[in-house]
Amino acid sequence: MELNLLELQKVLQSYGVLINFSGRFTQAVIEELGDAVQKYLETEAASKNNTFNVFSVFIEQTQNIKNYETQKASSLLGERIANSGIVAIGKSEAGYFVSSGNVIDNMDLGALAMRLDEMANLDKAALKKLYKEQMKKVITPGSTGAGLGLIDMARRASRPLDYSIVKLDESTSFFTLKVYV
Repeated sequence: MELNLLELQKVLQSYGVLINFSGRFTQAVIEELGDAVQKYLETEAASKNNTFNVFSVFIEQTQNIKNYETQKASSLLGERIANSGIVAIGKSEAGYFVSSGNVIDNMDLGALAMRLDEMANLDKAALKKLYKEQMKKVITPGSTGAGLGLIDMARRASRPLDYSIVKLDESTSFFTLKVYV
């Protein structure tokens, strides 16, 4: 079957997608896409605050995918996870959104879903408090950071973080995170 770019473009437009990337996330790819995102939003006449928030959420989501790919590289699922990342930036009536997804090991789902569900019930003040508490914690050796990324995205979001999980098989699922700013 031949790729029909016109049909793909129509689908992306129907969802309000302005920018999309699918594939392996490297630091160089993230940096280049980040530059493109900033320039594109400037042409959209987005406010500086919106541009900064969209850019920050984009960077956080793509770094999360890259870090997860790196963490799982030597596992049996490594290659499947490494090529599964996708990110889209779009605009709807609710404002700009950044949506990302990737294959995730089912063993990692419980803790992630629990954390997102807990944050969904917090207001801005509680998220700020949680952020400050998390900053004081000692970073665990071998971890990819202080665990601030999801909290920071929730603080920048105009509504609770939206996520979905689609089970692919006994070992993996496809995790999607959508952040409205």
